[in-house]
Amino acid sequence: MALDWQDLHHSELTTQQLYQILALRNTVFIVEQICPYQDIDGADLYGENRHILALSDNKLLAYARLLAPQGEDRPAKIGRVIVSGEARGMKLGNQLMEQAVASCQDHWPQHKIFLSAQAHLQRFYGRFGFTAVSETYLEDDIPHVDMQN
Repeated sequence: MALDWQDLHHSELTTQQLYQILALRNTVFIVEQICPYQDIDGADLYGENRHILALSDNKLLAYARLLAPQGEDRPAKIGRVIVSGEARGMKLGNQLMEQAVASCQDHWPQHKIFLSAQAHLQRFYGRFGFTAVSETYLEDDIPHVDMQN
């Protein structure tokens, strides 16, 4: 399957892309995980924030949101890391994280990278140089751990 990887500043997103992003996040994070939370948080279209998309035939299969550092000593943040249900098992999560980390390093090279991981994914994120920097905590009733590289 041919994938079209896109690394876009929020101002470059089309209406259709933004709709696909929000629909995929809603399907997985809210419906599948049975976790009602406010996904639309004002960060999607803010500042220098970016979006990593993997598309096949214009259908969104994987996605991550990159939040620009909010100060000289603050990290870039990777979040909303997601692979659609129909694309799971294709190792897109690995490719997605490679793309996200590379984008952070390209756009904000002097900054560390932070993410809030679901605790059961610590080993997955560890493959990309992330180590836990917090104890496990509950976020929306799901165990999470802060990680940084």
